[in-house]
Amino acid sequence: MSKTTTDTSPAGKTPPGEAPDAAEDQVQDQDLSAAGSQLSTAPGEDAPNLPSLGVIGWARWFWRQLTSMRVALLLLLLLSLGAIPGSLIPQSGIDATKVEDFRQRHETLAPIYDKLGLFHVYSSVWFSAIYILLFVSLIGCIVPRTWQFVGQLRGRPPKAPKRLTRLPAYTTWRTEAEPEQVREAALALLKKRRFRAHATGDAVAAEKGYLREVGNLVFHIALIVMLVAFAWGQLFKFEGNKLILEGDGFANTLTQYDDKKSGTLFTPDDLEPFSFTLKDFKGTYEATGPNRGTPRTYEADLTYSVGAYGKERKTTVKVNKPLEIDGSKVYLVSHGYAPVLTVRDGKGNVVMDREAVPLLPLDANVTSSGAVKVMDGYRNAQGKKEQLGFNAFFLPTYGGKGTTMVSRFPALINPMLALSAYHGDLGVDSGIPQSVYQLDRKNLKEFKDTDGELFKKQLAIGQTMTLPDGAGSVTFEGVKEWAGFQVTRQPASGWALAGAVAAILGLAGSLFIQRRRVWVRAVKGADGVTVVEMAGLGRSESAKVPEELGDLAGSLYERAPGAPEPDPSDPPETPDPAAAPAERAEQK
Repeated sequence: MSKTTTDTSPAGKTPPGEAPDAAEDQVQDQDLSAAGSQLSTAPGEDAPNLPSLGVIGWARWFWRQLTSMRVALLLLLLLSLGAIPGSLIPQSGIDATKVEDFRQRHETLAPIYDKLGLFHVYSSVWFSAIYILLFVSLIGCIVPRTWQFVGQLRGRPPKAPKRLTRLPAYTTWRTEAEPEQVREAALALLKKRRFRAHATGDAVAAEKGYLREVGNLVFHIALIVMLVAFAWGQLFKFEGNKLILEGDGFANTLTQYDDKKSGTLFTPDDLEPFSFTLKDFKGTYEATGPNRGTPRTYEADLTYSVGAYGKERKTTVKVNKPLEIDGSKVYLVSHGYAPVLTVRDGKGNVVMDREAVPLLPLDANVTSSGAVKVMDGYRNAQGKKEQLGFNAFFLPTYGGKGTTMVSRFPALINPMLALSAYHGDLGVDSGIPQSVYQLDRKNLKEFKDTDGELFKKQLAIGQTMTLPDGAGSVTFEGVKEWAGFQVTRQPASGWALAGAVAAILGLAGSLFIQRRRVWVRAVKGADGVTVVEMAGLGRSESAKVPEELGDLAGSLYERAPGAPEPDPSDPPETPDPAAAPAERAEQK
């Protein structure tokens, strides 16, 4: 009968009944340590001998600490914590208006935030220091581990320890097959199971699970790729917004944008040369049910060309389906209405001829507000040059007289425009920037109605508002739609995505792949029968090593089946003295 056992006791434990002396036990411990060496590429961390450290010693110790995994994780945590105020506190590079508003509302807190750099977190000294230290830590950790891993790949698994019984997983049996046959069968079996195996002495050594370290290295390299990609993207990024009326066009130059922001190293030459025209905008909405008024589709039909003499092409831009031109993407981000107005002066001369004035939405049903400014060409009833200003309030679907001034539906079903009129100086010639959607009423006077109140009127399409005292008139001619586009240029975004995917795959590999070693020894026993020993060792204690060893042992047992156990009742054979010399000679 064969004898097969599995020992899952901790490595280094002496089996019962065996009592090696101290010197032999020390040698065997060293042998076992060599067998389990280099199952990881993690660098050893020796405690520094502090009293004897000099400048070089301290520098070396500091470098080891900086490139250790725990410090890298700590820096990564600090980077995540540092990004929190950048999300909660207004940033000057994103919205300077909100920053100024915050300063006015928090006079005590704002100076503290200024000193800490919390209004520009991502370009602050402390955030940059964490970012750079994390970058250096990862590189200092990866480079030596990579070279060490390459050395392991070029080497071979270590030879078998002298006593395989001391390994965590162990099994043995006797077979009538020759040791050479057993070793050849074991070598073929292990290679078939994708182990790196080779014969060494009276045993076969094999190793598997190198992808664990590959996954670990890939994860760290991917983090570096992501850090570089994010930094590159922040330095060279560009983002601009433009509101375009149906029928109007746009050229990708800085002066064309309504607002824009860019990275520190961005230059206008980095903009891709292209232009496009908004031919038509179509929006559909849910007409009934609990989601009534919810947009179903937003589509903008464009004609665009690349370069100064590029051929015109047609395309349709939808929400989350941008137009991609070289390194830029054109997103459809907003929609609204622009009433078309004709303004005449006191003598009936047209000073604004069917001009569309975009208004900004206030709610989901596109209730909109804005300002109409007549800056040039207007003369009042006395022939004096003035400027006109109107506060405008637009409802695409008016509920009717007696209802609240709120649109009932986002589509153009019953459009209504409400205007309140002013005259005087709009302040546009002062050189001070002002919003096109608001009136600066500092130097404006109200038109008065018969009751002495602000003159205002509600207009349907085709209706005219006549200003008091023969000052002129305003006619509501119709409505155009406008679309808001965002042009973004985010270099290295593809590298950032690739780094994120690689980091996930590498982390999965380092967590779920187990690196382990297997040894198979086959030697002649004292009775001339071959004794087969198999043992396994993993980087960490795992149930997979004993299970895998049992599976391998079962497959090898089929090729080298067990031999009958000797009968204890049979007396041992007495060797023939005359035959002994011949046998000894034959052995030599």
